[in-house]
Amino acid sequence: MTANPGRPGLLRTLNDRAALELLASSGPLTRAQVSETTGLSKVTASHVLLRLEERGLIVKAGVRESGRGPGAALYGLDPSCGHVAAIEVYPDTTTAVLADITGRVLAETTVVTDAAADPAEAVHAIVEHLTRAAQISMARVQVCVIALPAVIEPDTSHVQFCYEMPAWDGDVVEVIRRKLGLPVRIDNDVNLAAMAERALGVAGDARSFVLVWVGRGPGSAVMVGDQLLRGAAGAAGELGAMPVPGSTVSNGAFDRSRYAATAAFQALVGSQAVRELAETHQIAGENAAQSVAAAVGSAAGAGFLDELARRIALGVASICTVLDPELVVLGSHVGSAGGGELAGRVQRAVAGMCLARPRVEASAIPDRPAVRGALLVAVEQARERVLFADL
Repeated sequence: MTANPGRPGLLRTLNDRAALELLASSGPLTRAQVSETTGLSKVTASHVLLRLEERGLIVKAGVRESGRGPGAALYGLDPSCGHVAAIEVYPDTTTAVLADITGRVLAETTVVTDAAADPAEAVHAIVEHLTRAAQISMARVQVCVIALPAVIEPDTSHVQFCYEMPAWDGDVVEVIRRKLGLPVRIDNDVNLAAMAERALGVAGDARSFVLVWVGRGPGSAVMVGDQLLRGAAGAAGELGAMPVPGSTVSNGAFDRSRYAATAAFQALVGSQAVRELAETHQIAGENAAQSVAAAVGSAAGAGFLDELARRIALGVASICTVLDPELVVLGSHVGSAGGGELAGRVQRAVAGMCLARPRVEASAIPDRPAVRGALLVAVEQARERVLFADL
């Protein structure tokens, strides 16, 4: 029999990776817990933890007290071994966070967006600001993930169309990568919000769900299991231009200004349309979300919510007729403001329009879901880059 000299090294690599993945997902654990969860013997688990500690990937993170005898040392990821930046860019504001490799936020900021500014300069400035605030070197940032309201080619991050921010159109990701000197990923904001909803919100147990985004520009994201359906060109879920009853159908000539106000589904549930509908029902609010919030729980707002739910249901029913998802989540500030009252109305309206019977719920992540999704993706990529590069 011929010996396989590579096998011991391969086993060490597999064991080290299993322990790292466990500590990354579970937090600090004792040697015995690592052994029990991974199936490694206690002796092997000890060797694994020692190797990872020597490589600077894990640290002793405390002691687990025991009723009898000394406590057992807890091992966890070394937070300083990698950092990430997550940014969401909208036409009015840009929000960014800097976190360590455990996902703990170290610094965050929100600034007014200069839509005409050079994207690479703007991103560099905000990452530089975050690193100064966190008192770390920019060289320690491993990954930057950017959320945009845009149609983005899945494989290349090429921005095909960025809503109200044409300066971001094109191959800006390469320019930003060169400026920052680190890996950069650009993704659609609703897709990233769906990832956050899957990990942190109401969609954790759903086999399939659709996140419907009702706001400045209607959008959606579809997840089957943990897989996003992006489409061949990254345009899956762009609901704004979807033809629905009661809206003008495009004549086939794409017009950026027309898309912003009167295109198909956009004309029924875009923020401008929601405000106008609220005004006709004498519901006050400075924006669409405030109008919806003012209507919730009010007898005077019932008619407004009924009509808004019917409009939303036109788009949801179109999606559900094709996909038949288990769950539909109403996202954005409008969906969160409407809560159960709006979600229940949409669920009943959809049931009257198609054979699908999805459960409809309001998002459980009202605060910056896109940047939260971007942070999840950034941390995952940084762990692959830092923790597993040499394994």
